[in-house]
Amino acid sequence: LKLVLMVIIIILIISVLMGQSPGIVISGFGAMTAVLMLVFQAPIMGFVAGIQLSANNMLKVGDWLEMPKYNANGDVIEIGITTVKVQNFDKTVTTIPTSALISDSFINWGGMIDAGGRRIKRQIFIDINSIRFISEEEIREVSGSCRLTEYLVNKTKEISEHNKNIQTAGLASFLDQRRMTNIGTFRAYILAYLKQHPRINKNMSLMVRQMEATSQGVPLEIYCFTDTTVWAEYEGIQSDIFDHVFAVAHVFDLRVFQAPSGYDWRYVAETMFKQGSADKNHT
Repeated sequence: LKLVLMVIIIILIISVLMGQSPGIVISGFGAMTAVLMLVFQAPIMGFVAGIQLSANNMLKVGDWLEMPKYNANGDVIEIGITTVKVQNFDKTVTTIPTSALISDSFINWGGMIDAGGRRIKRQIFIDINSIRFISEEEIREVSGSCRLTEYLVNKTKEISEHNKNIQTAGLASFLDQRRMTNIGTFRAYILAYLKQHPRINKNMSLMVRQMEATSQGVPLEIYCFTDTTVWAEYEGIQSDIFDHVFAVAHVFDLRVFQAPSGYDWRYVAETMFKQGSADKNHT
């Protein structure tokens, strides 16, 4: 109430000094305010945006910010009234209007760093033609792995009980019975390998799942989190895991899919040439 009275008194004093009616003074203030809003639009919007960013804890100096619209992907080094500066990983600096962080979307990777784990989400494509059932002998061969012992014991028991019930019901057909597959056993091996890996965070989501088949084969997706958010360490852990997965796939008689290369076509040509020579010699 006091503030309103003071404003009214000031308007009356100005109107008396200028010899104009209070209405003209008020309209003049309105026009001046519009001009000031136009001139200082960016600072005002930036100031309001800065308050929102701070109040909602959306961004702070040191956060990893990614904003494709402005080609920004790096660490926030400065938050000003009108602009936010981001040092990209290639050491260039991107300047973003502070108001854009409110009106547009961006990714703040600070949550990942605070959580203490970085996600691995990558697929390995299996050639569908290499997927098959595995024999009892092959089960015995892979049972020597401590990573598969528990899985094989539980799976064998589960399948045996199912097949026993099938036979009791008089359904003894091969198609009605369950058997282990090489891709299922391989998936169980990868999961056990990740659970025993010292650099995988066991308190976060961890799974190996089979995705929908594509023209490139059947994707097996590894989904887990490392125990570090340091980029170089993360890449090293991820590479080590997939080095092992690619190398061990052949143990389960699985072929990893890749598009034919020059080596593959040369192998086909050499095979056809040898076959043709053998046919000629035979005739």
